[in-house]
Amino acid sequence: MVKRVSPQEAKDLIDQQGYVYVDVRSIPEFDQGHPTDAYNVPLNHAGPAGMAANPDFLAVMEKSFPKDAKLVLGCQGGGRSLRAAGMLEQAGFTNVVDNRAGFQGHAEPGWRPAGLPVSTDSPAERTYDGLTKR
Repeated sequence: MVKRVSPQEAKDLIDQQGYVYVDVRSIPEFDQGHPTDAYNVPLNHAGPAGMAANPDFLAVMEKSFPKDAKLVLGCQGGGRSLRAAGMLEQAGFTNVVDNRAGFQGHAEPGWRPAGLPVSTDSPAERTYDGLTKR
């Protein structure tokens, strides 16, 4: 079962235990703002007909992170990241945590409304494009 934490607990895991944040929102959502130092591996891609599943999600995650990597997953409100975390656990990832409120939040304030660090910049190696070119 996926462990779910608040945005502040997610930040503490990153700061104190070496976790990294993986934002599973679409590229346009990520580009509009994301947790500082986050990686972007979309669970879904935005397209003309709305969101469509990213068939390469698991392959990119497996290529980018070892199975024992300490990962906090987040999305907009907690739904996609919970699904993504479950997929990763089924694939053998052992240290996956879900930011249950996501970036904006729903039932509770998300990363941004909680006042945690946000950026619109990202090093190329943390963008989806950069990760797929590794």
